[in-house]
Amino acid sequence: MYQQTYDPLGNVFLSTVVAAIPILVLLYFIALHRHRDAQGNVHLGISAPYAAFYGVIAAFLVSCIAFRMPLASAASAFALGSLSGFLGIIWIVLAAMFLYTMTVVTGKFEIVKESIIHISFDRRLQCVLIAFSFGAIIEGTSGFGTPVAIAGAVMVGLGFKPFQSAVLNLLANTAPVAWGAIGTPIVTLAAVSGLDQVTLSAMAGRQLPFVSILVPFWLVATFVKMEGGTWKEAFEVWPAALCAGASFAVMQWFASGTNEFHLMTDVVSGVFSVTCTALFLRFLWHPKTRFLLRAEREALAAAGEASANATVDSTEWKYPYTTRETVYAWLPWVILILCCAIWGIPEFKKYLNNLFSSVTFSTTLLGSPFSGTLSLPVWDMPALHNLVQRMPPVALVNAKPEVARFTINWLSAAGTGVFVAAILSGLVLRLSAAQWKAAFGQTLQRMKIPVLVIAQVLGLGFLTRYAGTDAVLGLAFTGAGYLYPFFAAYLGWLGVFLTGSDTASNALFGSLQRITAQQLNLNPILIVATNSTGGVMGKMIDAQSIMVACAACYDEPTERSHALGPIFRTIFWHSIAGAALIGLIALLQAYVFPGIIPIPPVGK
Repeated sequence: MYQQTYDPLGNVFLSTVVAAIPILVLLYFIALHRHRDAQGNVHLGISAPYAAFYGVIAAFLVSCIAFRMPLASAASAFALGSLSGFLGIIWIVLAAMFLYTMTVVTGKFEIVKESIIHISFDRRLQCVLIAFSFGAIIEGTSGFGTPVAIAGAVMVGLGFKPFQSAVLNLLANTAPVAWGAIGTPIVTLAAVSGLDQVTLSAMAGRQLPFVSILVPFWLVATFVKMEGGTWKEAFEVWPAALCAGASFAVMQWFASGTNEFHLMTDVVSGVFSVTCTALFLRFLWHPKTRFLLRAEREALAAAGEASANATVDSTEWKYPYTTRETVYAWLPWVILILCCAIWGIPEFKKYLNNLFSSVTFSTTLLGSPFSGTLSLPVWDMPALHNLVQRMPPVALVNAKPEVARFTINWLSAAGTGVFVAAILSGLVLRLSAAQWKAAFGQTLQRMKIPVLVIAQVLGLGFLTRYAGTDAVLGLAFTGAGYLYPFFAAYLGWLGVFLTGSDTASNALFGSLQRITAQQLNLNPILIVATNSTGGVMGKMIDAQSIMVACAACYDEPTERSHALGPIFRTIFWHSIAGAALIGLIALLQAYVFPGIIPIPPVGK
């Protein structure tokens, strides 16, 4: 039994610094390492697969030498992370990119693109509609980086630069994350903390709506500055930004606290936001001037137009497709949302997991049990399953050993739902054999490097979890005392950065947050929920999310591999500021407005 120790060096400060080494190594090689290319130009950061590899090596050294974790257990933890990452994240993104590529090779994406443009010809509002409102729907159905991939690809198809598409979609994929993949983070948080699920959802729904109102403005301001615009141009579309953010926030507040819709909060809020914003722009308001991409403005100026940002009259832009053609082009996305919603239903998941329950097997793999049913095989990870124990104050005294099983829920996995949607979409779009081949080949080519990076980073995250180095970093926040509600947000932020998932962060720190809240006489509902809401701000800087964005937005493999560092450096301070905002909201709710904290049902 490997019992985790949280001060292996006998000095809390030194132990914390050593525990942080793998993260610091990863960050250094992603964003700070200086090197010269063949032409002698200096660049910051190295190729993503190599940066991840160096971080993994550092994690093994720290875990096995400083924390004295057995090498076999460390290797098994890394393997579990990589395998779980493939089924839980990579499978989703691969299938989503497959569906998107189908729409491209069939030409239907051009119709989708044109229909979006005709909601608003203004590039600022396209950012809000696609990255924020539409992205929230995809987050709610499938999560795990899928909205960044799909919405990012859509924006690139509309003419946005790959870099700005990646940055903007990472920024937008924040406020909805707590209810991603049909509420999986909230379900996990309730399970590990022992608190009521609907009450935790309602608490998150009384923190994140304030962020939801802000995000559209945040997106527009970031985009306009990227395109060399002014603050006046960023503020000019405030009515539409307010409509998108406020409609999403209002529905998020109410849906999150209901028994019927709390797990579908993102979906209903996203649909409501898209509908309200589209109607607002169509019938009530449109910007006085049309803000275009820099390249478009330069092209118009070169053609001799008096004003690149001329007043828009939508009657000047004839829509070239019929309603039937438009609906047909959007069918793959409708199918995607429906499939993901169906796969998110607990009863349906249970049905799929039991589909082949009559076909059982039992064997060993690397000396460890590998058994179960054809629809739900389970592998007890060798040298790891029930052989790692968390210790106080991270866990209760005599806590059960950590479960380390790779459950191959290949039928009920969210990625399978996305893959089924892709296959159905291909049939509906009537792809030819050549188009099937092209879509499959282009998807694999695009995802080669991201798959390698994501597998390594998730393996690193699981290694830090089972070694206990993540807990050492988490404990550094618990000494904040009166200010702990603020730092509770950063603990969740750290968890998502380490694991790439709000769900995993909640599993990692949910129990610690409740224990700390009780020790400090703070409301556990508030503190535990803040782990998830603070974590959403770490989503934009975790390596796997950035690599998903790179995979979706960049065509060239070399560009995808080297874009990780620049994107991380651009987005990092946004992430820090976002987590601080959640921390301030938690502080106010803890000491100024405690009445806003929902009360759990009696007995829960």
